[in-house]
Amino acid sequence: MFRKKIFSMISVITLASILLVGCNTGEDEATESEELQVTTSFSVIADIVEQVAGERANVDYVVPIGEEPHEHEPVPSDFQKVTDSDVFFVNGLGLEEWLESLMDNVTDTPVVELSKGIDTIKLADGETDDPHAWLDPNNVNTFVDNILAELIEIDPDGEDVYRENAENYKQELANLDEMIQEKVEQVPEENRLIVLSEDAFIYFGAAYGLETEGIWELNAHEEGTPQQIARVVDLLGERDIPYVFLESTINPVHMETVSSDSGVPIYDMTIFTDAVAEEGDASNYIGMMEHNVEAIVSALSE
Repeated sequence: MFRKKIFSMISVITLASILLVGCNTGEDEATESEELQVTTSFSVIADIVEQVAGERANVDYVVPIGEEPHEHEPVPSDFQKVTDSDVFFVNGLGLEEWLESLMDNVTDTPVVELSKGIDTIKLADGETDDPHAWLDPNNVNTFVDNILAELIEIDPDGEDVYRENAENYKQELANLDEMIQEKVEQVPEENRLIVLSEDAFIYFGAAYGLETEGIWELNAHEEGTPQQIARVVDLLGERDIPYVFLESTINPVHMETVSSDSGVPIYDMTIFTDAVAEEGDASNYIGMMEHNVEAIVSALSE
């Protein structure tokens, strides 16, 4: 009789444990399902979104690190990724030329252009907007505002978290801006010229008093023609700058030709424009910009 009671008690405890585990599992699944699914067009934007969303969102991106976002060709997994998302954040300003073909195959996921509200800079044709607005940290404040508004719209329960994260990140951006201003002052006036394959630093240059040149204006345009290379070689012959630079997402062959023909070496620190680094200090936006500034100032101060 005593053994039967013990067995019955054990059975009850075991059943209760199973039910409790089952309840906890259900709660865990509910918590996971409440997490927002967010997709962005490329890694730089993904990091900025993560700073605002925090742990309330799972953030992914379409264009792999190491590839440039201008001419990405969407694959089936991209369509599914965006379709399964609560929102799709993009840069806009014509950067994602593949966007229309992707969205034609996606359901009704909302698309939010983070550059909306930015004072744009025109390219040489006077009509096309330069899309590289994020390379001026002051513009990223506008990105943050647009991200914040959308996240509150689709997840009002997280408003307090999003607002606090956005405020903290804006302070980090203000600190970054102050640091850049101080660092650039170290560069002699005559050396304040950034030469890259793609002229991506126009916004950065305008904000911090540096000239910028590229072999070409946009990666989506004609790249590395003999005429483009000759023009930059002639420019370098007129300006006695210590180094030119190479970006992480660009084939080095054209800049290597410029360097060889002009005698101006390529600086040994890679510049990050269209993607963060896969790992290390430059694997987030602020770290990427700090890395770029260190490279530019160190090279042009020699």
